[in-house]
Amino acid sequence: MADIARRAGVSKVAVSYALNGQPGVSEATRASIKSIAEELGWRPNSAARALTGGRAQAVGLTVRRPARTLGVEPFFMEFISGVEGVLSERSYGLMLQMVADQDSEIELCRRWWGERRIDGVFLMDLQAEDRRVPTVEAMGLPAVAIGPPSASGTLPAIWSDDGESVHEIVRYLAMLGHRNIARVAGPAGLAHTEVRDTALRTACREAGIPEATVTYTDYTGGEGASAARTLLIGPNRPTAMIFDNDIMAVAALSVAQELNLSIPADLSIVAWDESPLTQVVRPMLSAVTRDIPAYGARAATALLALIDGEDVDDIREGYARFVPRGSTCPPPSKPTSP
Repeated sequence: MADIARRAGVSKVAVSYALNGQPGVSEATRASIKSIAEELGWRPNSAARALTGGRAQAVGLTVRRPARTLGVEPFFMEFISGVEGVLSERSYGLMLQMVADQDSEIELCRRWWGERRIDGVFLMDLQAEDRRVPTVEAMGLPAVAIGPPSASGTLPAIWSDDGESVHEIVRYLAMLGHRNIARVAGPAGLAHTEVRDTALRTACREAGIPEATVTYTDYTGGEGASAARTLLIGPNRPTAMIFDNDIMAVAALSVAQELNLSIPADLSIVAWDESPLTQVVRPMLSAVTRDIPAYGARAATALLALIDGEDVDDIREGYARFVPRGSTCPPPSKPTSP
């Protein structure tokens, strides 16, 4: 500012008025100051503006998953692409950070908000009793919860009805004749995991088949493969398996081939959230599908509206619809030994 003032022959106060769009200087002087600023490569300091009551022009997103998951799980990249598409139109940045646990995430939100580094935050992977929700509410930090409204408190939630997706999958498998179904889920305690758990029990009961076995994992391919192997070499091998993400489903496909099982003749596999991974393997995996980038875009639009002081209600997306492909068929009449 001192350099600009010196070049323009005005005071630093006049430069501040001109660059911040405030009255106090003539239009000719304002134009001259802006021209010199552009020539010198001046850009506004967003941190300084935030500290003086302006906006940080950034929002936060924390991911409480293993770092390797973010690099390979298509859901996050597609969700972030949708978020970025909206943020870039408003010249907003995205602060992304991996965290180890909920305490670390809460502390990070406190620091970001206290230092005015963000104007709002997305809360991912809601838990049934999520301590982040009352903390963020108490801070007054604008936030959008990505998950069912039953866990979002007073925060607006963007969600799809995972329960309806589970019912559609189970109805399909039951119609094919499957009675021994297993599900390899994500972490227990996540709100959407519990929604799927409840729906699975209800769907099996309504279909008149035994309750499905559920194994909880951390969503990684390694744990998905391990869970699949344990189930497939066990005494009561399932004829159909549902996986809560695409990575675990693809890993299970490799395990089945390792055990000389034919897909789908010996085992039907269903993946949650269709992705390029589910389509490049052979056979192509039956999966539930939804527009994840649009999901992220609507979440970002809602958060920016909150930041602007607007009232935002819960947003219910259409549920992920089941698409049968080459990895599902009727079960064998007599399961063969692995």
